[in-house]
Amino acid sequence: MEFLWQIDSCILLWIQSLRQDWMTPFWKGITFLGDYGWFWIVLGLLFLCFQKTRKPGAAILLALVIGALITNVIFKPLFARTRPYEVIEELVLLVHRQKDYSFPSGHSCAAFAGAAVCYRLLPRRYGTGFLILAGLLAFSRLYVGVHYPSDVLGGIMIGLFAAWTALKIYAWSCRKVSGSSLS
Repeated sequence: MEFLWQIDSCILLWIQSLRQDWMTPFWKGITFLGDYGWFWIVLGLLFLCFQKTRKPGAAILLALVIGALITNVIFKPLFARTRPYEVIEELVLLVHRQKDYSFPSGHSCAAFAGAAVCYRLLPRRYGTGFLILAGLLAFSRLYVGVHYPSDVLGGIMIGLFAAWTALKIYAWSCRKVSGSSLS
């Protein structure tokens, strides 16, 4: 574990060395999109309003719920990992202090849960755009100093799992509904 912490710390300090004053507002804005998953929740709700995007909207919201349960209810309390700015003296925090544990990144989880559903269910150009946004959002958590790289990687993996699970559940429920209406 000490070896992982050292790698995580070195990467964070290297990212900090790349910071530029003109870039900071951009990265703070990107990280804001992930606060409480609001962007992805609004996107899912907006998609529910239109027939053509109802399936992606429902799947996004389901993926967010699955990801939040795994991340915030199970893993954060289980691992209880301290935030990097509390341990790495040289790390400068660019946003407010977080109230929860560090591992895994909830922002990264929500971003990749929503983006992976979009990638799977929307035309590729839109899905790719959402994946790029998710990648930027995940990186922003490192840039502002609130997560270790392994936190972000864990959040990404959970988000992808949540999207996969939501898509499987949604497909199963659609088959169940269409099967029962034929009987």
